[in-house]
Amino acid sequence: MKQLEVALQGLITKDPTVVNENANKDSNTFSTMRDLTAGVVSKTYALQHLLPRRVAEAHKNGDIHFHDLDYHPFQPLTNCCLIDADSMLQHGFEIGNANVTSPKSIQTATAQLVQIIANVSSSQYGGCTVDRVDELLSTYARYNEAHHREVAEQFVKPEAIDDYVDQQVSKDVYDAIESLEYEINTLYTSNGQTPFVTLGFGLGTDELSRKIQQSILKIRIKGLGKNRMTAIFPKLVFSIKKGVNFSESDPNYDIKQLALECSTKRMYPDVLNYEALVNILGDFKAPMGCRSFLPAWQDAKGDFENNGRCNLGVVTLNLPRIAIESKGNKVAFWNGFHERMDVLHEALLYRIERVLQATPENAPILYQSGAYKYKLQEGESVAALFQHRRATISMGYIGLYEAATVFYGPNWETNPEAKAFTLDILKEMKDYQLKWTEETDIWFSIYSTPSESLTDRFCRLDYERFGAIPDVTDKGYYQNSFHYDVRKDVTPFEKIDFEKAYPQYASGGFIHYCEYPKLNHNLKALEAVWDYAYDKVGYLGTNIPIDRCYDCGYEGDFETTETGYTCPHCGNQDPKTIDVVKRTCGYLGNPVQRPVIEGRQKEICARVKHMKEPK
Repeated sequence: MKQLEVALQGLITKDPTVVNENANKDSNTFSTMRDLTAGVVSKTYALQHLLPRRVAEAHKNGDIHFHDLDYHPFQPLTNCCLIDADSMLQHGFEIGNANVTSPKSIQTATAQLVQIIANVSSSQYGGCTVDRVDELLSTYARYNEAHHREVAEQFVKPEAIDDYVDQQVSKDVYDAIESLEYEINTLYTSNGQTPFVTLGFGLGTDELSRKIQQSILKIRIKGLGKNRMTAIFPKLVFSIKKGVNFSESDPNYDIKQLALECSTKRMYPDVLNYEALVNILGDFKAPMGCRSFLPAWQDAKGDFENNGRCNLGVVTLNLPRIAIESKGNKVAFWNGFHERMDVLHEALLYRIERVLQATPENAPILYQSGAYKYKLQEGESVAALFQHRRATISMGYIGLYEAATVFYGPNWETNPEAKAFTLDILKEMKDYQLKWTEETDIWFSIYSTPSESLTDRFCRLDYERFGAIPDVTDKGYYQNSFHYDVRKDVTPFEKIDFEKAYPQYASGGFIHYCEYPKLNHNLKALEAVWDYAYDKVGYLGTNIPIDRCYDCGYEGDFETTETGYTCPHCGNQDPKTIDVVKRTCGYLGNPVQRPVIEGRQKEICARVKHMKEPK
């Protein structure tokens, strides 16, 4: 009870470690505060009464992190997913008391898609993705095309029919996609936030798919509202494939140019490189939410299936702590590593056990209306949708940089022995992954954890225990994922070359970022990096300064401090008249309006001060 009282007091006093855990949840609103309050209760109860005792203690002291305790295991919720929107729109679905029929226009299709996204997001706690949305919606744009042609044949001169139909369809597509953008950004799910949704697109080459791709990018470039603010959601992921849009001779090369412009102005889209991603995953698909990937999977007929699959949750290992405790002794490190992996295993097995206790009635949109593809009847086991390796459970890790720094010093990235050590850690995790997958028939995946709050939490706990260790705990944050030290000047090409080996082992969740100054004047520089990355990394993000001051009109990179952001031209710090957008996790965020916690703020600060333009 004492722990609960302390946690609730933290909400009341607006303790940043409690209310700012997620940069895209506005803790000033009643709906978010209600969700945070419920989360505090759920987390406290789970740690005291639900989690296995060893797992609970390991989480509390910082050996591991059992993610999303404010939702799971108090409720047997799933994490993130690829929505089977194609089947739902094609065959109809049920939400609440409504039996929704298949749409007969792109406007109706996007309206239904928003409702699907909202309901899915309210029935799980992680991100969701609608993949290949351009090809999906082109089916319904054909109804618009047929309708306008029918009208034109009655009232338009024959020689003008094609132009008339093209103009009307183009307007319908643009309006529908604009409505989709605005509706997603004005939605609030049951957990008090805009849905964490990703749209994958870029491979459709028919004219309607092209129109949809162009509209997605033009509307994002245009921005939201009278101030043309950068839309945070949906996350845009643009697929690049040779023969489709890679080079000037490809049919969709013009759309790649539009995507480059959009990235320089709005930081999205991120890009998926077709061949590299297939090499890593076995087939091609967008991530579930921000970075969680599914392996290739075939159904009983031998057909590859991705939409309708999901992730069951993440538990992350504190690698720097194991290294610190080893005191530079490799034998001690590996002994400690294997002990912690045993705890991680117990935690993940409990996640699986708990989520299998859900019933179809708990989340009708997922289990009965087709978001997870197969429709279960009341009382059926949900296990059928997760077993046979159809779902993933994630083995997270954080702090590869700091773990290697303990043994090899802070500039180890150019030391082959040090890099081999970091890869050996992932190889050991891979051995466990394959063993545990074989034992459970659920796919254990290695996940490069991006957590915006965990970079702070683990480091803070280790600072309290071990004190200030240079380049490890003294920075105020741990480096997330496998990324190159954010404090160092490095070209995008060097960063890609350094990081490209890691996703071969950590294929369950990854992304590469490259840092740039403002590049509106030099799209060819960004394209050079995209092209260089094509056959090297599967998933690439663009970190670029896109801050704006409405008082003086400045656009670029605001001065970053540990407490906020300042316009370098006029000194404006007013959150109401500046638009600051940073990548605070796998997603973008508005850290001025909803501040991230201190450690993550320090990492962002270090990152934006070391951007180097590609030559």
